[in-house]
Amino acid sequence: MKTRLLALILIISCSLSYAQTKLADKFFENYGYIKSIELYEKAVENGDKSAHVLTRLGDAYYNNSNSEKAAQWYAEALKEHKKIDAEYLYKYIQSLRSIGNYEEADKWFKELSAAQQGDSRLQGYNPDEVDLYAKLTSKNEVVVKIDNMPFNSENSDFGSYISDNTLYFASAREDKGKVYSWNKEPFLDLYQVTLKDDDGVISYGSVSELLSDDINTEYHEASVTITNDGKTLYFTRDNVSKRNRLKYDKKGTTHLKLYKASLEDGQWTNIVELPFNDDVFSTGHPSLSPDNKTLFFVSDREGGLGQSDIYSVAINDDGSYGEPENLGEKVNTEGREMFPYVAKDSTLYFSSDGHLNLGLLDIFKSNILKGNRNDPENMGAPYNSGYDDFAFFVNSDTNKGYFSSNRPNGKGSDDIYSFNAQQCKEEIAGVARDSKTNIILTGVTVRLIDETGKVLEEVITNNDGAYTFTVDCNKTYTIAGSKPDYKDNQKTITTTDDNEHVNTIDLELEPLIIDNQIVINPIFFDFDKSNIRTDAQYELENIVDVMRKHPEMVIKIESHTDSRGRDRYNMKLSDRRAKSTRDYIISRGIDASRIESAIGYGETQLLNKCANRVKCTEEEHQLNRRSYFYIVNE
Repeated sequence: MKTRLLALILIISCSLSYAQTKLADKFFENYGYIKSIELYEKAVENGDKSAHVLTRLGDAYYNNSNSEKAAQWYAEALKEHKKIDAEYLYKYIQSLRSIGNYEEADKWFKELSAAQQGDSRLQGYNPDEVDLYAKLTSKNEVVVKIDNMPFNSENSDFGSYISDNTLYFASAREDKGKVYSWNKEPFLDLYQVTLKDDDGVISYGSVSELLSDDINTEYHEASVTITNDGKTLYFTRDNVSKRNRLKYDKKGTTHLKLYKASLEDGQWTNIVELPFNDDVFSTGHPSLSPDNKTLFFVSDREGGLGQSDIYSVAINDDGSYGEPENLGEKVNTEGREMFPYVAKDSTLYFSSDGHLNLGLLDIFKSNILKGNRNDPENMGAPYNSGYDDFAFFVNSDTNKGYFSSNRPNGKGSDDIYSFNAQQCKEEIAGVARDSKTNIILTGVTVRLIDETGKVLEEVITNNDGAYTFTVDCNKTYTIAGSKPDYKDNQKTITTTDDNEHVNTIDLELEPLIIDNQIVINPIFFDFDKSNIRTDAQYELENIVDVMRKHPEMVIKIESHTDSRGRDRYNMKLSDRRAKSTRDYIISRGIDASRIESAIGYGETQLLNKCANRVKCTEEEHQLNRRSYFYIVNE
C-alpha cells in the first residue's frame, strides 16, 4: 500500500513539475522573464533538474542582464549534465567575463573552441557564411560621412597627419622645375595647414610648405609622423646625395629612405638619416606607437613576405634603434602592405592589395598590437573602393579622421578625404495608453528586447506616458509594456538604415479590472474535461498578479457552459471547472479565504439565443463558454 501511495505521490509531483515548466516556457517565450524565473525555480524545487529547465533559468537571468545568477544556473546545468549546447556555453562564458571570473571563462572558452571550430564568434569572419562583397560594400550599421578636402589640388595630395592643430600632408601641387616621370606630376613635398575646431565644425587655414629650410628638396618627401611632445618628426624621402642628386642602385632604381628632424624655434631642422636604411631597398611610411617607443615602417628589403612588408623597430631610451622586425603573416602577404598608422588605442591600420579586398589597395585594421592574432579586417565602404585607398589617420576618441584615395570624381590624381564615422542610430518612441479609455498611462514599465530575447533597456513612463529608446539601424526589436492591473502588451519592429529616423510605436495596455470584475481572455478547457490547460494557466496568472497586488481583495468565480449536452451534466461540468480554477489560484500562493466561492451555472445564463436545439455557429456557442471573476469587496 505504501509503495502504491509513494508511486502516486511521485506521479502527481512529476505532473505538477511538468505543468509548471510548460507554463514557465510560455512566459519565457513572451519575455516574461521574472514570472518564468519564479516558475522554473519552483520546478527545480520540485525536483526538475533537466537541462531544459536549468539552461532556461540561465537564459532568463542572462536576458535580464543578471550575469551573476545566469552564471549560477549555467554552472548548475553543466554540473548536472556535464555537457550543454554550445550556445548556452557561450553565454556562460560571457556571464563569467561580466562578473570578472576570467580564469573560469578562459577554461570554458577553450572547451568551446575545441567543440565549435569555425564558430564566427571565436575565429572572426567566416567567408563561407557571408557574401564578402556585400559585407565590404554595405556598412549600414555605421554612418560614415566623407568629404573631399577644400585644400586638395589638381595633382596628388595624400598622407594626412595631425599634430597640435596642424595637418601635415604630401602634395605635388607646385612645379619646381622637375617632373616625376611616373605620373608626369611635380615631385612631392611636405605641406601643412592649420585646423580650427568650432564646436565640432572643422575649418582649414591657408596651405603652406612645411616650416623648414632643409626638409623639402627637388625630389620626393612624404608620409610624416610626429612624437607626442611635438619635437621630432619622421618622414620619407627619396635617396638623395649630399649634392641633392638622386642615388641609384645597380639596376638604376632610386629607393626611399627614412629621416628624422628636430623642431627648433618653430622650424624643422637637423635632418638625420635613420640607420636601418639602405641604398638597395626602400624604407618609408613611418608611424609611431602611442608611447613613441616603437617606429613602424614599410620596406621591400630582403627576407620579407611580399612585395613590401610592414616592420617595427624599437626606439631605445638613448635614441638608438633595435633590429627591424617583420610583423609577420597576420599582417603581411605576398602583395603590398603599405602606409601603417597606429591609433591612440593601439589599433593598427594599413593598406594592402594582398588581403581579400575590393580592388587595388584597401584599408585594413588589425588588433595584432593588442595581442589579437585574428586576421585583419577590411574596413569596407566607403573607406574602400575599387581604387587605391590608403594613408588612413583617425582620432580613436572621436572616430574622425582622414584617408587618401584616387577614386573617381576627385580633384586630382590622389585626394585627401575627411571622414566622420558614427554608429547608425534610430529611435523607437511612443506613448502608453489604456486600450479601453485611451487615457495616458503613467508607471508603465517599457522594455527594449533584442532578437535573442535579451532585455537591453528598461524605462518607466511618467505623466506624459512617453518612452524613447535609442537603437541600432537594421535590427529587430520587441517593445514590451507592463503595469500592475493591466495585461502586458508587446510589439515588434525592424528598424531601417535611415540614421536618426524615429519609429513610432504606441502601446495599448488592456485593463484587468473593469467595474467589479477581473477581466481576462477566455479560459479554455478540453472537451468534457475540467483540468487547467497551460494556456488557461497563462491567463489565470493575470488573476494571481492582481490578487498579489491587492492583498485585501476577495473574489468569487463563476463558470458557464454552452447549451450542448444535457443540462444536468453541464451544471456539474461547469462546477468542476470553477473549482479547478479556484484550486489553481490557491496553488499559486493565494489564500483560500480570499476566494468567497467557485460555482458553476451550467447553461442557465446564456448570453444569446443558443439554447437547446437552436442551431448556432461555433463562435456563438463559444460566447457562452466563459468564466467570471467578480470582486466582492473594494
